[in-house]
Amino acid sequence: MTPPTVTSAPARLLSPAAQRIAHHLVDGLTPPDIATETGLSQVTVRQHIRDLRSKLSCPPRCKTSVVVHHLLTARQVPQPTTTRPVPDLDPAQRLLLRAVAENSDPHDIALVAQLAPADVQAARDALLHDTGAVNTTQLVIWAHAWGLLGARPTGTTGKAPLR
Repeated sequence: MTPPTVTSAPARLLSPAAQRIAHHLVDGLTPPDIATETGLSQVTVRQHIRDLRSKLSCPPRCKTSVVVHHLLTARQVPQPTTTRPVPDLDPAQRLLLRAVAENSDPHDIALVAQLAPADVQAARDALLHDTGAVNTTQLVIWAHAWGLLGARPTGTTGKAPLR
């Protein structure tokens, strides 16, 4: 088990360029889509995303869904909206939702969600199906719009590191 990490350092204000990339991420665009949309090279977009991770105190290799969660909880971008109705998630699904928003490593997700590591993918797929999300990043965006995620993750619970 990886020891818990504390990532409660306040996020620094984003540059205008980083702010534009952040908005595109929260709109659900992938890095290649952002490059096409903005006319930037994919290398430049990836560098902006690395800079976002650093400014948000995210682990270097965390998934886009974790970066999006940090952007939204740090209030670096406006909260998203959706016309989709709020799903009726049971406590286990809410725990899994928070786990995938705050962690990238499947073992850390399993630990936080109180699942066997072998069950994480199936549980995540079921959660995506139940919410209608096509991927974890869209799920995190919608969960913020629904008010299901909010408090800034600190990693101080001792359950798992943020990735």
